[in-house]
Amino acid sequence: MLTLRGSSQRLCDGITRRDALRIGALGMGGLALPELLRAESTAGIRKSHKAVIMIYMVGAPSHQDMYDLKMDAPSEIRGEFRPIETNVPGIEICEHLPRLARIMDKLIPLRSVYGSPDGDHDSFICYTGRSKRTQPPGGWPAIGSVVSKLQRGVNPSVPPFVGLAPNAGHPPYGSPGLPGFLGISHAAFRPSGESRADMVLNGVTLDRLDDRKSLLASFDRFRHGVDSSGMMDGIDSINRQALDILTSSRLAEALDLNQEDPAVRERYGKGDPKNFGDGAPRNLEHFLLARRLVEAGARVVTLNFGRWDWHSDNFNGLKNTHLPQFDQGLSALIEDLHVRGMADDVSVVAWGEFGRTPQINKDAGRDHWPAVGNGLLACGGMKAGQVIGATDRLGARIANRPIHFGEVFATLYKNLGLDPNNAPIHDLAGRPQKLVDGWNALPEVV
Repeated sequence: MLTLRGSSQRLCDGITRRDALRIGALGMGGLALPELLRAESTAGIRKSHKAVIMIYMVGAPSHQDMYDLKMDAPSEIRGEFRPIETNVPGIEICEHLPRLARIMDKLIPLRSVYGSPDGDHDSFICYTGRSKRTQPPGGWPAIGSVVSKLQRGVNPSVPPFVGLAPNAGHPPYGSPGLPGFLGISHAAFRPSGESRADMVLNGVTLDRLDDRKSLLASFDRFRHGVDSSGMMDGIDSINRQALDILTSSRLAEALDLNQEDPAVRERYGKGDPKNFGDGAPRNLEHFLLARRLVEAGARVVTLNFGRWDWHSDNFNGLKNTHLPQFDQGLSALIEDLHVRGMADDVSVVAWGEFGRTPQINKDAGRDHWPAVGNGLLACGGMKAGQVIGATDRLGARIANRPIHFGEVFATLYKNLGLDPNNAPIHDLAGRPQKLVDGWNALPEVV
């Protein structure tokens, strides 16, 4: 019998895992493990994989208070924050982002993002690059669902698309990105709370699991006979993924932060795991989980952070809670990816659905401003240490180099190894749909 956890270093017949590796090598022409690894390297097989980590800044952060401060504007527009120098001459960002300032050579601030058709709060455009106004039947799928469909998983026991998003008072704030017309089999896997304990076989042997699989298959054959909607195909895929997860500890281990170096955990910090109002938590451990999930085999990880909808008390809210914690979590993630040799493979993007008004309102807040917003790119082999785009003196309009959400998505797909305009997916009517609406990757970074 195979023990799945605990004494997993010894198999049923007393052979150690190291012995098993040696025995297994006999079937590979007598190669031992080091020779196999060298052969893999010689063959050009990568030990890592292309992936995306997307941070949705719930409720839309103010561009004028992060990467695009307007010191020449009147005080009712400028606000109270001051810029600081970064480690790239000529680039300045907010004084409350000192950690990001120290690694600006690894970052790409986007100062002229547009594409949100209105001022409605919704994560949809951040996950798809498209408007909700015009959609095919079933709806546009999120990037994680597209990648799940086209590239599948790196490891069958780790879902290709993972969403670190809790339920939120405003449902779009808690969305990890929806599968749209690709169906439930490509929806985000959402690990949370006590459900993690269900990801391992707690006392169930593989023989008993096989019996349950056979029973499940008999029910499925019956249900398929009466199903004409195609829903069963999606459920079958979910069942297969669940069984893969159960027969491997890989996902459970990735989610277990106790296995992480304490010094690394301290660098990321904890933040606050409670939802902020009707938004998401400021959970810094989610940044670390995202890295661990990618290492384990996930291709797209989305995480939702805070609630940036400061219609009142904007500056106290930003400097006392959101900016310092965002600065710590994101800088730790980016530095960690570089240290671990993952920076060329893993693209990182952090953004919200639109920007905030240049004019500070009577409650010391900033309101919705879909005309222009911001974002931050990093890693993925992109050319960093540069700013793309600019707004006018008041931060109200794009002055040069407009950047549509779709261009960023084209860049992310290209970084994943997908041609955004020649890798079609098919909607519910069988019609081919492009990954983006004719946009090309940002030439400045590729």
